[in-house]
Amino acid sequence: MRRSAYGFSVDLRLDLEQAEAEVRRLLKDEGFGVLTEIDVRRTMKEKLDVDFREYRILGACNPPLALRALEAEPTIGLLLPCNVVVEARSKSETTVSFLDPLAALTMTGNAVLGEVAADASARLTRVANRLSSSYALREAPAGE
Repeated sequence: MRRSAYGFSVDLRLDLEQAEAEVRRLLKDEGFGVLTEIDVRRTMKEKLDVDFREYRILGACNPPLALRALEAEPTIGLLLPCNVVVEARSKSETTVSFLDPLAALTMTGNAVLGEVAADASARLTRVANRLSSSYALREAPAGE
């Protein structure tokens, strides 16, 4: 798993459709549903007549966590839902990237949001780890 300042990613030996289906299944296992879907490739073609790689943004939501966050800070909806990107690397390989809720929600300084972020981050990390353990292209060296 690769980490950045705002998320984490795994590279998989699955095509885009397989990866998306598996992501949705694992998100559901962790209490998330997909509220929004953006097909970036289709949008770029329709709006700009640009050919872009297969790239989908899934807006994942865990309703109990979202409710806690919204009750703690009503405007936190600006940072919801948790985005997951499923991106084609080739016809048979994908990268799945997750926004880390800790990066997005802890900037508020609200302790309840920190707890919600930690819970959501742990759940999304489990999804990434399950994807990686079953379908990883390679094991990332320590520190990546």
